[in-house]
Amino acid sequence: MSSAPRKCLGVGCEKAADSLQCPTCIKLGIKDSFFCSQECFKKSWSEHKALHRSQGNILHHILAPKVVSEPDPATGHFNPFPTFNYTGALRPVYPLSPKRVIPKSIRHPEWSEDGVPKYRAMPGRNKIEILDAKAQDSMRKVCRLAREVLDIAAAAIRPGVTTDYIDEIVHKACIERKSYPSPLNYNHFPKSVCTSPNEVICHGIPDQRVLLDGDILNIDVTLYHEGFHGDLNETYYVGDKAKADPDSVRVVETARECLDLAIKAVKPGVPFREFGNIIEKYAKSKGCSTIRSYCGHGINRLFHCAPNIPHYAKNKTPGEAKPGMTFTIEPMIALGSYRDVTWPDNWTSTTIDGKRTAQFEHTLLVTETGVEILTARMPDSPGGPVSMPAEARETNDRK
Repeated sequence: MSSAPRKCLGVGCEKAADSLQCPTCIKLGIKDSFFCSQECFKKSWSEHKALHRSQGNILHHILAPKVVSEPDPATGHFNPFPTFNYTGALRPVYPLSPKRVIPKSIRHPEWSEDGVPKYRAMPGRNKIEILDAKAQDSMRKVCRLAREVLDIAAAAIRPGVTTDYIDEIVHKACIERKSYPSPLNYNHFPKSVCTSPNEVICHGIPDQRVLLDGDILNIDVTLYHEGFHGDLNETYYVGDKAKADPDSVRVVETARECLDLAIKAVKPGVPFREFGNIIEKYAKSKGCSTIRSYCGHGINRLFHCAPNIPHYAKNKTPGEAKPGMTFTIEPMIALGSYRDVTWPDNWTSTTIDGKRTAQFEHTLLVTETGVEILTARMPDSPGGPVSMPAEARETNDRK
């Protein structure tokens, strides 16, 4: 059965359309955009491109934008580093949204204006502070607020939203809690939260890339409230495809379990180097590697301070846990190599082989008898453990 002839979309044109189709409509997924001739298409361009704007505003929420070195006419998006040798499929999607503003009524850290954390150059910065009862309560408060903000951000994760939208949510949630998002302008980091999808290890900059069904996404939140910082992160599955992918589940759940095992060992007298032994041993048992370039850190009145907490085995970090110390453990676990590459934005760190990586982090308080997880999950926190897909379990059982 033959179909009715297509009508030309040219303005005022009554002719049947030829096979000529608008290339921008093809990029945006707009169907049946045909013209009778190149001349008719050119003559109708100024009116026709309005269709791109109206459809693009809808479609950019559900389609991955085309990323090119020059702004795409339909979306305005572009890859700022087109000649960089990316290790995986991920690309930055610019332009970044304007820097978000924090009201002056909220206490700001020292880097909020010039981007410089001056305390990093102060003498005595390597001394580990033991917090008194009042400071410990301040840490409990800021960490509780940080957990609330992370949970709000995580609840917004779904295919079709951008990481910039996640940043906006975090920023507003911080303001509602009279808190400053610690990453904002820290060493000139441009956003209020780190969002790290797929092969990004850490420090991903929120941009215009939409999340896709099958992605995994780490959200790293730190709040500054009444003079103290609280820091945590989790990796989440985006859509059902991610939860059905054995490799994604393996790396995410291994990272989660690595952190849980390390925390169980925290108590007075345990060497800081022991946590890396625990983490790497378990990661290797799951066929994963442990990123070495980044580590956990002390946190209190300072965003990053002593002690450093490496996550790999046989490290030589001196010192041991003592009551009143607060620090993070935040293992970054990869499916492939532990080596990393940083994008030209000087922040985004990815695996050298482009394979997926996952991370989890808590801020911890060493007590007289063990440890208190200051950023612990709430009963209704989004995310949480996922079982290995049934097909993968059956394959492993047969081996």
